[in-house]
Amino acid sequence: MSLRHSPLDAVHRRYDAKMVEFGGWDMPLSYPTGTLAEHDLCRNDAVVFDVSHLGTVRVSGPSAFALLQKAFTNDLNRIDVGQAQYTHLLDPNDGSVTDDIIVWWVDSERFDVMPNASNTSSVTGALAEVVSTMPDAIVDIADTTAERAVLAIQGPNARRYVESISAEMAAVPRFAVQRCSWNDHELVVAGTGYTGEDGIEIAVPTAVAPQLFSALIDAGCKPAGLGARDTLRLEAGLPLHGHELGPGITPLQAGLRWVVRFDKGDFRGKDALVSEDERGVTRRLRGIVTEGRRPARQDATVLLNGNAIGTVTSGNYSPILGHGIAFALIDPSVEIGQEVVIDVRGHELPGTVVKTPFYVR
Repeated sequence: MSLRHSPLDAVHRRYDAKMVEFGGWDMPLSYPTGTLAEHDLCRNDAVVFDVSHLGTVRVSGPSAFALLQKAFTNDLNRIDVGQAQYTHLLDPNDGSVTDDIIVWWVDSERFDVMPNASNTSSVTGALAEVVSTMPDAIVDIADTTAERAVLAIQGPNARRYVESISAEMAAVPRFAVQRCSWNDHELVVAGTGYTGEDGIEIAVPTAVAPQLFSALIDAGCKPAGLGARDTLRLEAGLPLHGHELGPGITPLQAGLRWVVRFDKGDFRGKDALVSEDERGVTRRLRGIVTEGRRPARQDATVLLNGNAIGTVTSGNYSPILGHGIAFALIDPSVEIGQEVVIDVRGHELPGTVVKTPFYVR
């Protein structure tokens, strides 16, 4: 299957980006400055990421709210029009996370559902399945990914750079969602991100995406690739689907009970999750810190007193902290502060179980 390309593909190549496959897309991993420099810029200044590989599923109509309530774990009654919410779509059989999603509530009958890169079709299909159980529902479900690009401007100076091209966009508050105008085009702007820093994400029509990206670069904001986005999200203790979430991994195992509103009524996968909650989880996502630059990697075994107690889901060197950090699904009896060992290709890497996030500004 051929890779999909961002509307900014030519721009990335003009800036000599190193391109890699991610979720079925050809996307920039880094630019000539490198991942470590891009990570540092995001923590201390600001960068712009192209995250157009994320999907957009537009759910609209009088029954849109009711559909998303039945499909997802979180409760839209906790927010309002013009706000965003983090939520999960569950597998109805075992309650594992089919996808973790940000929902942008754009207006009273329009929601832009933002799945992960490779999950857009499965999310669209799941929504259609839920609609089929709702007699007389009036709702439209459309994959609009190809109609827009999404730029994420992140970092302590992100809003300053955005303000130089649009004060309106720069003023969108954290987790708010607003329609904005730029060069006579309508954009949707959300105060969301995936780095642990302040910032905004902009859904921009494909035709003007290169101009917006260039305007941000001209304003002084530097480009960053998905390599830095991954190290940033790991430092911030944010899960990644396919690592900390995915087949066989439930929100309860991932320590994300707050995303699940058991009291809101029925939703896809609720019964399976209630059953697990009653039994108790058999593993729990924890953070582990290690000394030195050598990081643990995904699938490495975690040991306690010589016995295997779990598996690393993500690991990397933390540029800000100066040592290794990792997520691991481990035995729930293991407590914060306990010393463990990670088997890295036969090398014993000592570690300590810690609370996450690893880094907080």
